[in-house]
Amino acid sequence: MPTARRASVRRLDLDLLSTSPSSPSSSSSPPCGGPPPVDALARHLALEIPRVFSEAERAALVAGVRAARAEWTADFGGEQFSLGRAFYTHLEQGRSKLYFADAAASDARVERHLPGLQRRMRELVAALTGGLARPRRGFCGPGVHIFPAGEKVARGGGVIHFDTEGLSDYHLARRLRAITVVVMLELPDADGGLKLWDVLYDGRDDPGDEAPSARSLVASYTAGGALVIDSYRLHQIQPFPGGRDRISATVHAAEIDSGRWETWF
Repeated sequence: MPTARRASVRRLDLDLLSTSPSSPSSSSSPPCGGPPPVDALARHLALEIPRVFSEAERAALVAGVRAARAEWTADFGGEQFSLGRAFYTHLEQGRSKLYFADAAASDARVERHLPGLQRRMRELVAALTGGLARPRRGFCGPGVHIFPAGEKVARGGGVIHFDTEGLSDYHLARRLRAITVVVMLELPDADGGLKLWDVLYDGRDDPGDEAPSARSLVASYTAGGALVIDSYRLHQIQPFPGGRDRISATVHAAEIDSGRWETWF
């Protein structure tokens, strides 16, 4: 499988949320006219952006997630939950029709309980790419994953995988750019970081037995901060002990034309 050249995480201290709140499609420009931050993923395993949400914003979002408990979507028998429907969980459970049928209602639920979250996540994509970031037609917008304390992921970690499920065959065949952005809203008591391997998708969904032995590192999250990875990067959520759930907001984005990105959850 292809590998990168440097096993490191690049920290970015940038004002990434300077776009207009009223714009349905967000746009931004690279600082000082230089290359967009996303270009650094060619040299690093991940980008870290602290303070995407202030502490007050983060706490309010977590409270909103908790208050929406009755509207969480249960996946894999309650091993994990989401606020807003996630494409990969529905695909793997044979519920894709439900995902698409409920997309508009899913976005409405997220907006009702977490006003502005979807816009802020798209603005983040726009700032990272220096381009336009708009909702992917027919798909659910950015949402939240809840991994409960003591459940399967907490005990043994997540599945080792690539984030290629939502990419079209056309996109995959041409290896057009795609990124995954995760903002940590509630840290578990300990651990729960993201393990990243120096391994990129090569057309096989199964990374094979040799891939997990490749060079790797575990990237840590900060409360309210984001990690950004190439969607073709092999990764895994790490186990976490304690009694606190792991709650994160996620947006996937794919470049469909130069400087034009579509986003979904």
